[in-house]
Amino acid sequence: MVQNPSAAPVLFDRALLRQRLARAEKLGPATFLFDRVAEDLGDRLQAVTRQFADVADIWSPGGLRLADRFKAVEPIELASDIETLALQPESVDLVVSALALQFVNDLPGVLMQMRRSLRPDGLLLAAMIGGDTLTELRQSFAAAEAEREGGVSPRVAPFADVRDVGGLLQRAGLALPVTDVDRIVVRYDGAFALMADLRRMGATNILVERRRAPTRRATMLRMAEIYAERFADPDGRIRATFDVIWLSGWAPHESQPKPLRPGSATASLEEAVKRAPRR
Repeated sequence: MVQNPSAAPVLFDRALLRQRLARAEKLGPATFLFDRVAEDLGDRLQAVTRQFADVADIWSPGGLRLADRFKAVEPIELASDIETLALQPESVDLVVSALALQFVNDLPGVLMQMRRSLRPDGLLLAAMIGGDTLTELRQSFAAAEAEREGGVSPRVAPFADVRDVGGLLQRAGLALPVTDVDRIVVRYDGAFALMADLRRMGATNILVERRRAPTRRATMLRMAEIYAERFADPDGRIRATFDVIWLSGWAPHESQPKPLRPGSATASLEEAVKRAPRR
């Protein structure tokens, strides 16, 4: 098959993602991270004075509970490997997404689709995992594999940086883009307890280039030792970092504030400096 050279690289096996999410439901999902994000999203919407009628929830695992707050909520579920949103142009007032966009292969394309689905002055508000998430686990696995196997295989997904996400919002054509990071540090009894929670989140390795062979027992044990040596608190419990990147932007509307055109300033900075009182 000839691949389109302009297409986004395929990093994630999204069919496997659906399987991992289904397995998490059977195991009994670990929802503490999602619950926190869902609560924060509600608080952020509460601070917005604009009223929203039609809402789309994009791929949030299990869905956000928004039916009691808005007239119409359309949940877009992860049902296909194709990252195409079943939304008509200018069909919704609000697009939300919680902890799903980190597993998107073509994030710029998905953000553009979200932007097109918004009516003028509609809002996109989303949260995704990014930044230094699971840096401790990544470093521990890399050190253990280098020591025991003489090489390193991809295990933890590459995560977006908050500055890059801000640029993608602008590229998608969203006005007044804002990004910020909520760093959450969770403590565990050990590395295997963390990995059990990741399985119950449906957040284990879905990289296309992941290693297919099972990890050697000696490598796993050494990883856990290194994790405890490098990232444990005085009480022996280890730390795991989760960076939640929040992103928001508005579909352009004439009522929104606009930046001044270059050269349109009516006051001179040089004159202001001259008039400033000297100390």
